[in-house]
Amino acid sequence: MSTPTTLTFPEKFLWGAATAAFQIEGGADSRGPSIWDTFCRTPGKVHAGDTGDVAVDHHRLWRQDVRLMAELHLNSYRFSVSWPRVLAGGIGFYDALVDELLAFGIEPCLTLYHWDLPQYLEDAGGWAERETAYAFAQYAHDVGAVLADRVRLWCTLNEPWCSAFLGYASGVHAPGRTSPADALRAAHHLNLAHGLAARALPSAAHVGIALNPSAVRPLTASPADRDARRRIDALANRVFTGPLLHGAYPDDLLTDTATVTDWSFVHEGDESLIQQPLDFLGVNYYSPAVVSAATAGDGPRRDGHATTVHSPWPAAETVAFHQPPGERTDMDWSIDPTGLYDLLMRFSKEAPGLPLMVTENGAAYPADLHDPLRIAYLEAHLTAVHRALSDGAPVEGYFLWSLLDNFEWSYGYSKRFGIVHVDYATQIRTPRSSAHWYARLARTGRL
Repeated sequence: MSTPTTLTFPEKFLWGAATAAFQIEGGADSRGPSIWDTFCRTPGKVHAGDTGDVAVDHHRLWRQDVRLMAELHLNSYRFSVSWPRVLAGGIGFYDALVDELLAFGIEPCLTLYHWDLPQYLEDAGGWAERETAYAFAQYAHDVGAVLADRVRLWCTLNEPWCSAFLGYASGVHAPGRTSPADALRAAHHLNLAHGLAARALPSAAHVGIALNPSAVRPLTASPADRDARRRIDALANRVFTGPLLHGAYPDDLLTDTATVTDWSFVHEGDESLIQQPLDFLGVNYYSPAVVSAATAGDGPRRDGHATTVHSPWPAAETVAFHQPPGERTDMDWSIDPTGLYDLLMRFSKEAPGLPLMVTENGAAYPADLHDPLRIAYLEAHLTAVHRALSDGAPVEGYFLWSLLDNFEWSYGYSKRFGIVHVDYATQIRTPRSSAHWYARLARTGRL
């Protein structure tokens, strides 16, 4: 009988969990309205008409939640700041949260934007307008002035692909618009916002960005399917990594989308401004994408953060998406940890020496407290992370999604990603089996 292999992670590896402000905080009466407040109140947009008004009441229960993190042996916590709360004078909430985390030996990893754009900015055109990027830079400056003396790790944006393409092309996320041209404008202005914010933050801040790159695979080795993969790789990945890592949008992206936009919204100097020095690159990963050239009757579609009605893929009419065989999560996302390995190795080669973080990875499963399927999912993906480390990828941390059950965007409260169960009626938190499993791993660094 063979002896199971123990995988040991680096001594200073960050073991964390991640959340987002709108998904957990509640406290809607102490912040201004965001695009997600408006979207939740638009009939038919969110499951059961759910809202983030109360969520899991973290705005009130945050001290309890920090103690829970400490009991789970987390040494880092990735959270987002609510831009509408800061505008309403609520920066003190995050000031106190950071102090509490540090008191328990938990390193804060702060995300400035996790999709909750102030509604007044959307009323003025949202991310399709250049001025939103400048407003974001001012917001970054203001938050940095208060917190950068104690917060080392800063993510400017979380998953700008979702903000741009699910928010402005498919319309299944806030603000619910369906304009492919505006989606590409939004993608650029999000990139610009990152560059401006990176310059606006104090020099002590270690600045990164959390992308959700797609591990795109062709269905077959045919030239047509390989070209489909190229097109989606440009729209899913290189639309961001081009300017972020290399200071330019890829030529094939500009050619592919020429019938949608002329890219005149990219001003001279923008791409070099976007390419600010990065201290780390965050990788959010859940499931790979399998694509082929479309045949008659196929339309562009994607199994992703929400079920799409309109296509989130501008100028991708010739591409079809396929659900791989095998096990799936409650989101109907296929389970394939090799996609995470592939992405970590890709970026370690594309940007040699740039530290990497897995800033989100996890799975939705039923509400049961005993969740062996989630444990198996996490174990398989962390094995992939260890393999990437062994093969030279400079991965410095892993943030499990998510600490708590929460508001899952257009799915409302119908999907549960938390390693900690939340009774939404009472707000009682109960760690699942996966939480105890992850706590042992965080304490020992051994898988």
